[in-house]
Amino acid sequence: MLNSTVVHVHVAGRSEAEWPTSVFELCRRRRPCPVERVFMRWSVFLLLGSLLVILCSACTVAAADDRPRLLVLTDIGGDPDDQQSLVRLMLYANEFQIEGLIASASGTPGELKESVTRPQLIREIVEAYGQVRDNLALHASSYPPEQELLDRIKAGNPYRGLDAIGDGHDTEGSRWIITVVDRPEPHPVNIAIWGGQTDLAQALWRVRNDRGPDGLKRFSAKIRIHDIADQDKIAEWIWAEFPGLFYILNRAPSGWDMREAAFRGMYLGGDQSLTSREWIDTHVRRNHGPLGALYPPRTWTAPNPHSALKEGDTPSWFYFLPIGLSDSDHPEWGGWGGRFTLRRDRLYRDAHDRVGDVTDARATVWRWRPAFQADFQARMDWCVKPGGQGNRPPVPVLEGDRSLRVLELKATPGQAVRLSAAGSSDPDGDKLSFHWFSYAEPGTYERSVPIDSPTAETVTLNVPTDAAGTTIHVILEVTDSGDPSLTRYRRGILQVRGKQIIGHGQTASHRGVYEIVLHGRCDNLYLTQAADGSQITSSTRSTSPTAAR
Repeated sequence: MLNSTVVHVHVAGRSEAEWPTSVFELCRRRRPCPVERVFMRWSVFLLLGSLLVILCSACTVAAADDRPRLLVLTDIGGDPDDQQSLVRLMLYANEFQIEGLIASASGTPGELKESVTRPQLIREIVEAYGQVRDNLALHASSYPPEQELLDRIKAGNPYRGLDAIGDGHDTEGSRWIITVVDRPEPHPVNIAIWGGQTDLAQALWRVRNDRGPDGLKRFSAKIRIHDIADQDKIAEWIWAEFPGLFYILNRAPSGWDMREAAFRGMYLGGDQSLTSREWIDTHVRRNHGPLGALYPPRTWTAPNPHSALKEGDTPSWFYFLPIGLSDSDHPEWGGWGGRFTLRRDRLYRDAHDRVGDVTDARATVWRWRPAFQADFQARMDWCVKPGGQGNRPPVPVLEGDRSLRVLELKATPGQAVRLSAAGSSDPDGDKLSFHWFSYAEPGTYERSVPIDSPTAETVTLNVPTDAAGTTIHVILEVTDSGDPSLTRYRRGILQVRGKQIIGHGQTASHRGVYEIVLHGRCDNLYLTQAADGSQITSSTRSTSPTAAR
């Protein structure tokens, strides 16, 4: 009797055609006795219960995996701003899956008298993090154990450039990059390059050499790169050798003052008092535990007069930090790590924002400095304050949505669009204030759009009548009343229905008006010939095309 029940459960779920004839006949002809029926019911309940536990566990793992995967290459050991950036990153270790901390060639080319990597400097900071980790965990979850981070510190190549790439140049760091990217994870690996790219270039070379073009293509599709300054001067070579990479080059254009780069908005422009020695001594270095004590107090910041906080590499990982303001798939939208414009296939360069009377790339970073410095201050407090005493950020809600994702909303020209932050909350019970504004530069409607009562919880935005076929980005800032006041964000993108006429032209052979109707983004539009082969002169402006006629 028990044997027949075991066989019955074993074949459940298979079609009758697949069952052995004798088993099928047994199950069809024979009616189970009451004891067997009870046994079978409990077997089903236990099976369903086991499946539920497995599904719940899978959901928990999936939720943890939603944190961005981050791998850092740092030239730590030269300019001390790398140590500064790493101290700050440790405070945000709970917001990422930190997959690797790779010590590449120390310093900028020619800065040091020796070719060396200094992973021990990374280890020192991670060990200091370990001393405050339990206190950080009183204020936020998911801070990784110290040993987990120590295990992910790797040494790269002490040499740099094309002569250090190819056969015989694999390093612990380049091999680790391949290991991390090869993991069967659903999310991309975000690679923040603080120093040189040589170890990444070696990993790409090795994959292409061992796996061929198709293997390289699959590998490259799983990474996103944010490169500070092309320090090893091989970016152009990387783009040519490994086309199609998602690559942000955060650097001033050739021939410009190098201090015009977006990343330098960490310490240049805006309120520079937040970068002073007094500020870092008060809020970071003194009375904030062993991690803050390792924050270097002095570095080169000219023309910033303070020579203190620099952190030129921090925007590379700020870019991937999930705070509701940005989307890592869209460099053109902007956030704490800057804003970037598409130059060619998946290659992005610095964009410019206008803030007050200033228009430059640095403004795409320093415009957020009051918020990210307050956040830094609060997390340094978490290192020493008991649970319940450190301020935690608010939780903004946009149109009932409690996630951090960017919302896409439909609108029509002339429509009064109602937007609500109702339901926003603060984990410490602090009062909340609201600030709504239209962020003109990421959108394709080129002017700022006023918002009625922009400090109210619920506001109205009147879509301009000439906005058909454009996008309007609306930012919600929610700030708490704690000490320091902390800000989190939501972004909504209004997709305005309709077609947009962006230019007119006439041919040399006959006069006439030709409408050019586009949707999406186009920085340059050149029209030279009509369908009949005659020349067209055209007026153009930046917009976003998906179709033209």
